Amino acid sequence: MARNKSSISKAHTLQEIGEFWDTHSLADHWDQTSEVEFIVRAKRRRRVTVDPDVYSQIEEQAHINGVLPETLINLWLAERLQRVKRMARAKAA
Repeated sequence: MARNKSSISKAHTLQEIGEFWDTHSLADHWDQTSEVEFIVRAKRRRRVTVDPDVYSQIEEQAHINGVLPETLINLWLAERLQRVKRMARAKAA
């Protein structure tokens, strides 16, 4: 992690920074802050329509697995795409 000379927490790791802010309020350190500007390059999300009955089943499975439905869908799609790629490579060989 890059060393920041104006670090309020004086922490050396992300873990230590998190622990510091879990137990401190920024309101107590406001005078030690300065305004900054930064650019956020968020990846564009795509929306896909899912049949309501299918989505209900996904919600149920997501709840069982302790993840959000969106996370479960992304995991399942990634797994399926990997399987399709492996099958295509096996056919080509």
